[in-house]
Parts: sequence; C-alpha cells; structure tokens
Amino acid sequence: MKQEKMEREQWGSRIGFLLASAGSAIGLGNIWRFPYITGKNGGAAFLVIYIALAFTIGASVMLAEFAIGRAAKKNAVGAFRELKGGVWPLVGWMGLAVAFIILSYYAVIGGWTFAYIFKSFTGLMSLHDTSAAQDSFLGFIANPTQVLLAFFVFMLMVVLVVYKGVGQGIERASKILMPGLFIVLLVLVTRALTLPGASKGIAFYLKPDFSKVTGSTIIDALGQAFYSLSLGMGILITFGSYIGKNENIPKSVVTVTFLDTLVAFLAGLIIFPTVFAFGIDAGAGPGLTFITLPAVFSKMWGGMVWSALFFVLLFIAALTSSVSLFEVVVSYCKDELGWSRGKSSLLMGTAIFLFGVPSALSQGAYPINLFGKSFLDAMDWMCNNILLTTGGLLICLFVGWVVTDRIKDDISNKGRLNFALMSPWLLILRFLAPIAIVMIMWSGLR
Repeated sequence: MKQEKMEREQWGSRIGFLLASAGSAIGLGNIWRFPYITGKNGGAAFLVIYIALAFTIGASVMLAEFAIGRAAKKNAVGAFRELKGGVWPLVGWMGLAVAFIILSYYAVIGGWTFAYIFKSFTGLMSLHDTSAAQDSFLGFIANPTQVLLAFFVFMLMVVLVVYKGVGQGIERASKILMPGLFIVLLVLVTRALTLPGASKGIAFYLKPDFSKVTGSTIIDALGQAFYSLSLGMGILITFGSYIGKNENIPKSVVTVTFLDTLVAFLAGLIIFPTVFAFGIDAGAGPGLTFITLPAVFSKMWGGMVWSALFFVLLFIAALTSSVSLFEVVVSYCKDELGWSRGKSSLLMGTAIFLFGVPSALSQGAYPINLFGKSFLDAMDWMCNNILLTTGGLLICLFVGWVVTDRIKDDISNKGRLNFALMSPWLLILRFLAPIAIVMIMWSGLR
C-alpha cells in the first residue's frame, strides 16, 4: 500500500492544482445558471447572500472533501474505505455515480456550446428576435445528427485531456484554459458595461434591496453555492488525493472559492447590463443563454464576434468541469480495477457517451421521458436532488463526527500549520452545513 501511495500522480505545481480545482468548480453553473437564478431572485440581495454562503458553508464542505482525499490518497470510493470502511464507501459510490451520470448529460450541453461558437458565424446573427432564436435552438437540439456529433466531439476532447494524466493532461490544460476563460470574461464585461442603458442592469445587480429577500431566495442561494463549488461529486476528494503533504489546504480552499465566485460575479456583469440595455427580462430562465442572448447579440455591432466569444466562454467552463468529472471515474478504474489510465479513459469515455445518447436525443429528436421529464432533465433532477445532496450531507457527518481527529491532523499538516478557524469550521460541518443541505434537498424534492 505504501508503494501505491508513492507512485500516485501528483500536481506538478501549486498554481496547477489551484487552476484545475477552480476549473472543476467553474462551469455552466457559474455562467449559465447563476445569472438567471440571480435575476429570478431580485439581483443584488441574492448576490450578497450567495457570496456569504459560498465562503462559509460551501468552503467548509470543500475543505472537508479535499482533506478526505489527501488523507487517504485514494479515489472517491477508496478514500472512505481507507479512512473508515464499513458502510462509508457507499458515500464514495454515490460520488462516483453522480460524476458518471452528470457527465453523460453535461457533455451534451457542452456540445451545444461548442456548436454555437460556429453557429455565431453561420446564420445565428440573422435572428433578431427571441422567437426566431428559439425556433433555431429547438431545431438544433431536435436534429439527432447535429446534437450527437457535437456531443461526440466534446466528449472526445474530455477523454483526450484526461488520457494524458494529471500533470500532462488536466494540469496543462487548466493552465491554458483558465487564463483564457478570464481573458474572454474581461473582454465581454468591458463590452457589456459600455452598452447604452447598461447602468440599469448594473444597479439591479449591485444595489441590494433586502426587502425582496424570501425563504426561497436563501434556499436558491444555498443550492447555487453547493452546486457551483462542485460539492458532493467526488471531484474534490479525487483532486485532493493528488495534493502534496505540505500544501496549505485551507488557503487553497479560499483561493478556489474566490476564483469560482469571481467568475459568477463577472458573468453577472456580462448578462445584466446586456439584457437591461435591450429591455430583456433578467429572470428569463435557462433559455437566456441559447435563445435570448443570441437575439441580443444580433442587434449589437460586431454581434457574431461577441456571440462567439460568449460561447467560447461557456465552452471552456463546460470543458474544465467535464474533465474534472471524468477524472473521478478514471481514478476509480485505475485504483480499484487496476486498469491503466489509457484503458480507463477510453472504455469509460465510451460508456459515458453511450449512456448520454438518450439525454442528447430526448430534447426533441426522440422524446425519451422518465418520471414525467425528459431523460436529460430526469437525470439532472435525480443527481441534484437526491444523490449529490445526500452525498454532501454524509460527507459533513463523516468528517464532523466519524474521522474528525484524522482529518484535523491532515488539515494542520500534522501540527505544522495553525488553522485558526478549526473550531468554527467543525461547528459548520457538524450542524449548519447538514441543516442547509437538508433544506436544499427538501426544496428540490418538493
């Protein structure tokens, strides 16, 4: 076992680990989901609550997951077996299932973002109203050849990155993609803020009115913080297993949470000035991305460039998150089944693609329903409302009550690091985070 731990892959640098971890957290949830959830909940007040919850409850659970991974030096399933055994590896199995299932439909949407980069230059900008943009989008997702090809190409890119390994694949890709993401973000923010009429959107986004806050606002903010940071998916445990023993994990958690929150914040600075400048409803829902915004971009000077840049941004966010999800599955196959990284990547990439075909086709080509929802929506509902939240809840209980001393020892680097917030962190993990997660679960199941 000691020999296995010595040979385990590690991050080549701290910046590589931070960028890869930030990439795992920064995804479609930041750029697609965050703006319309914020718009639905009244803007600035929701933003303030979301940031507060991300840096308290969200960061606390993230620290627990990183520490589990580093303490055990194992994949999501093996980590629980290494630290305690018994029934606890079932938590890892949940994380593994979540990663597999989410990637199967997340990569479908990633394929949409990839296709829309090119569509920005091939007719999309001729659609000047939302009804025309809606017809175009519905026609695209109902075309089996187009959606399956886009899905396949996106999944192939994910497999190729993970196939190359932790250092040469995930870390190297993150060092290229993450700076690129921030550059595109800043370019689009600059354009949005200079639009005539953008000031109304800025005021909506940055001037809080707490009289609009309701119980559902807080629940939505909790859910967004939980999903945005990739908690309960096995990603952070897997990435934590590649961290060196001298890494300051609490400091890294703050950095990753900051980067993740910064991207969501900047995405809002793109969306709200833009939609207010063109008189669009800020809470327009998920269709804001593929329907409303293309119609808005078509009315701007150089619209095809701005549209393409926006979908490049979405594509990068989707790709980095997908790579992280896939690494959870590949790491399990390497550790538990003894497969090589190449074999794990190719076989599991194929399995995830095949499992994702019903999700790709269920949006119009061949309506495939499950529990009264499209196959894609059913998979998303099951993961977000049952598997992911249950896994997150059990992780809190596991670290807060079962292996507390072992994890505290790992976080303090065996006493060499003074983590001043150890007591508040444990309080959150034992009581506040479980209550918050149960609230998310209850809201989702209702």
